[in-house]
Formats: sequence, C-alpha cells, structure tokens
Amino acid sequence: MTQSTPISRVSLRGADADLAPLSLDDDDPDAVVAVGADAVEAAALADADRPILAVDADDGRHGTTRDRLADAAAALAAGSYRRVSHPVIGVAVEGERVGRAVFDATLMTSEPARISEYALVATAERLFDVRADGVVVSTPLGSAGYGRAAGGPIVAPGGGLSVVPVAPFSTRASPWVVPGPLSLQVERDEGAVSLFLDGEQRRQLGPAEPVEISVVDEFTCLRPLVAGSPELEKH
Repeated sequence: MTQSTPISRVSLRGADADLAPLSLDDDDPDAVVAVGADAVEAAALADADRPILAVDADDGRHGTTRDRLADAAAALAAGSYRRVSHPVIGVAVEGERVGRAVFDATLMTSEPARISEYALVATAERLFDVRADGVVVSTPLGSAGYGRAAGGPIVAPGGGLSVVPVAPFSTRASPWVVPGPLSLQVERDEGAVSLFLDGEQRRQLGPAEPVEISVVDEFTCLRPLVAGSPELEKH
C-alpha cells in the first residue's frame, strides 16, 4: 500500500482531545481534527482546502470515533491514511440560494399527523411521487445519519446522493441514489413544510415551490488505516 505524507500539525475543532503524537497548530495545520457533526460541518464549509479527520460524525466509517482517536492520530503521524473526497450540496428555492449542507437537506411537514405529496426529478426524469411526512437528501457522509434512520442506504464516497421518503404513506415508496442535480417539489400541501439543512431549519415552503439541490463544492476527509480498517483487511 502506498504511504501518504505523514501529518504532524493539526487544528482541533469541537472538543478537547489527546492527539499525541500530533501537535496543535491553528496557524498552519496539515489537517483539521473535527470532533462531532457540527465541527465537521463548520470545518468543511469554512476551509475546504484543509483535509478533515471527522470524529464522531457518524459510526466512524468516514473518519474515526472518539474511542479510537489515539490510534487514528498515530496513523496520521505515520502517513497511514487515505484521502477521500466528499461533496457539499447547495440548495436553492425558486432559483434563490438558501445555503449549503455537508450531511443532508430535508423537507419535513411542520405539523404532526400531516403529510404532503413530494415529487423528485433528477437528470430530467421524474423518478417518484410520494405522499410522506418528508424527504431527506443525504450526501455519502450524511447517509449514515437521518437518511439511514428513515430507511435509506449507506452510500460509498462518490456514489451519489440518497433520496429517502420519511414515513411514506405507501409501502411501495423506495429510496433512490442519484448523481444530482435534482429537484424536489411539494405538489399537494396539507400543512406547512419546512426546509432543513444539516438539521437547521432555514425556511418554510409553499406548494409548487421547487427545491433545487446540486453538488457545489467538495472537501477531503482523512480515513486512518488502523486495525479493523477494510483497506487493511484486504492486505
């Protein structure tokens, strides 16, 4: 296996942590160690040029977990890691940019016991119409989170965006994985529908307001090669 350039200086975001043998350097770090989903999101949106070690952002599939951080830090220092690109999605409503997301964008009915009808269009093809509580669009990094809890797949890096109906009225409703860009639209609205980006509510949507979602940027995550890593198990 090809050895990567050893990492010695890191900037720490989100929480205190023991990173020996790495040293802290906020001025000129080789990478960012971001602990928690909020820290990963902030690092990815603020400084896409610095690779990120995502800690506790998911189950460790795309980075590491807090209990394995010491092993991960040692792997970075030894140059035993992979670089993996992840997308940032941009979201616009009727052509007006609302914001960006690292993990997911969600349309959700605001009132309990209310459902709406959603339509998905991707690559100029109408893929589904579904009555549901909502729809969640996840990046590969976010696919282990809310999208998975709603019944969606885990998506490998570079695999596309997963689109998962939330509590669909029909049992025939299925998740999709699409390359993007894509459009979601509320077709029949029985109540207020809210748009969330990475869990933060951004605005209310009315019927027939198209939500356009596309990949607008990317950032790099570091995947340490420690005991139990799939890459090591192959060798």
